[in-house]
Amino acid sequence: MLQDLVDLGRYPIDRPDSWGYTQMINDLRRDLNEEGCAVLPGFVHENGLNHILSEADGVSDKAHRSFNRTNAYFTKDDTRFGVGHPIRRFYERSNAFVPADNFAKSGPLRRIYEDASFLPFIRAALDEPKEHFFRYDDPLADVIINVVEKGQGFPWHFDTNNYTVTLAIQNGEKGGAFQYVPNLRTSKEENFDAVASVLDGNTSQVRHLDLQPGDLQIFKGRYSLHRVAPVEGERRRYVGIFSFVEAEGMCGGVERTRQLYGRVLPQHYEREGIRKDRLLD
Repeated sequence: MLQDLVDLGRYPIDRPDSWGYTQMINDLRRDLNEEGCAVLPGFVHENGLNHILSEADGVSDKAHRSFNRTNAYFTKDDTRFGVGHPIRRFYERSNAFVPADNFAKSGPLRRIYEDASFLPFIRAALDEPKEHFFRYDDPLADVIINVVEKGQGFPWHFDTNNYTVTLAIQNGEKGGAFQYVPNLRTSKEENFDAVASVLDGNTSQVRHLDLQPGDLQIFKGRYSLHRVAPVEGERRRYVGIFSFVEAEGMCGGVERTRQLYGRVLPQHYEREGIRKDRLLD
């Protein structure tokens, strides 16, 4: 049971047969269909947040910090495409991720992710069939924390996993807004022209979210271009990330894993290419 972490009165994820659960799922589906994103304010209550913040502080020194240039797909340069193509546009990325193998099974973040009620709840919100919805089978990336320090952010990118569920744990003193363009590509179409337009500064379709600690966000990050604005001040921004995919056994690509976590395991080589689409990583 998650009552020591989650506000189950407001969000009855443990009672799928209740009227409240049905209303909650309907509201989430509406937001996801219209915006590609849905937010549950205060999903983790104050006491639960204290436990999670303590866990985040305890593992923050395990974060892999990387400072490099990356494109929106975390791929290498490809000279088959012309200058100015989105694949060939690289931006400074200064960020840090605490890999998944630093989180104990008994810890609060992994307890939420692996609770029997959590996956069915997220699957129902996304209106996905049971046979096409799985936890991300990546020993470095199924449950992680993103650590953003003063002056750091995350440039425009797509996620490698179809669905990302994030928990705001601690905000920086200023900055750090989440910005995204919903449904910019599909499972069959990269839509490079629209991506280039956003990279050129077109903000007409950009949405802005200022998430508060305890808020849970369900996001279709595989199809929505998104970024995190730079953080200001000395306080670090912590965001917990829970990942779900539509292909059983899927894990991160070798190049992306090396960039984000600083190491690659045999599983990443063995399972590269396991996915349902052929989009760039």
